[in-house]
Amino acid sequence: MSEYEGRSFFKDAAYNIRRTMELDPAAHSKWEVFWLYPHIKAIGLHRIARWLWDHHRTFLARWVSNVARNWTGIEIHPGATIGRGLVIDHGMGVVIGETAIVEDDCHLYHGVTLGGTGKEHKKRHPTLKKGAYVGSGAKCLGNITLGMYSRVGANAVVLQDVPDYATAVGMPARIIERKREDVEISL
Repeated sequence: MSEYEGRSFFKDAAYNIRRTMELDPAAHSKWEVFWLYPHIKAIGLHRIARWLWDHHRTFLARWVSNVARNWTGIEIHPGATIGRGLVIDHGMGVVIGETAIVEDDCHLYHGVTLGGTGKEHKKRHPTLKKGAYVGSGAKCLGNITLGMYSRVGANAVVLQDVPDYATAVGMPARIIERKREDVEISL
């Protein structure tokens, strides 16, 4: 059973819509976000796929996941754990792998990959802690952790942990900045 299964599907959706309105100056109304923003549909369908996955209906879970990918351009494996408040800006080409964990209030841009390494049946995808931000085209690979309110620059390739409140850029990614924990970071 997933950690988020007990939450209200509709309360999570409403929170995601509000959060999108706060972060995206191009969002003009809640109805626009609900009907036209692909990440809202992708996350909603992921919640259904995850429920099926947790109840050993793996074929149906994968089917729902494929419908979501074809409809939105966002691929979220049914086994991935997705917290509330995830915003996937523009969305096209985002891939989130099976053992990925994305905690609350994270922000991803188009072309982001949270990918695995290896073929083992264990944790092999990234964990994004609360408030992590990943820029366009970034690749975060393996069983790594992006710390709370960390930031990953566009097109970075992250192969190692990023500490809380740190910024990582480049190929391979390196830490260029670390904020004090008591400094609020605005996304």
